[in-house]
Amino acid sequence: MTAFAYTLIVLLLITSVLLTMLVLLHRGKGGGLSSMFGGGVSSSLAGSSVAEKNLDRYTLLVGIIWFACIVGLGLWLKIVENGGA
Repeated sequence: MTAFAYTLIVLLLITSVLLTMLVLLHRGKGGGLSSMFGGGVSSSLAGSSVAEKNLDRYTLLVGIIWFACIVGLGLWLKIVENGGA
């Protein structure tokens, strides 16, 4: 394995953990399993806060990086499988 592959694997592991934490930090929108187990208490705020919007942006950014790592690792493995590297 090359340094490129190790870098992608480490980045994939870091973004996987980070993405999991960011998704768990999101506030529930009501309904579904969260409200069934007592998480359905809604706040009186109608709009989403600046912190929630920033959390959405960070989650999307980390998700894009995670997806790029998956695609990059898949392409690298395909190249190695065909004997190109």
